[in-house]
Amino acid sequence: MDRNTFELCLTVIGTVCWAVCFWWMGRISAKQNAMMDRLSEQTQRIERFSKVEHDLIKEVHPQVGEIKEGMAEMIAAVKENSVDMIAAVKENTESQAAAPPPPDSAQKKTR
Repeated sequence: MDRNTFELCLTVIGTVCWAVCFWWMGRISAKQNAMMDRLSEQTQRIERFSKVEHDLIKEVHPQVGEIKEGMAEMIAAVKENSVDMIAAVKENTESQAAAPPPPDSAQKKTR
């Protein structure tokens, strides 16, 4: 085999390799495009379901702002009542400790 024939063989082999490479890349690209199309369809379905779910939740539950306002009013009322209740209990305890026991209770204990 002379040098020219060898160079021709390598050139043909290189060209065939390029052709195979382009064909192979075309197949990979087609598979990727098909996968991207499926993912796009799936994303659209998920977005539709999410929108429907969001609309249902929005319809069933009251507005978040209304809940927060109601909770703020409830917390304020509970704090106010608990402070008043603690003061009343302390006052009642102190008044009972300072007063002598009623006479009826002393008689019941001796029996």
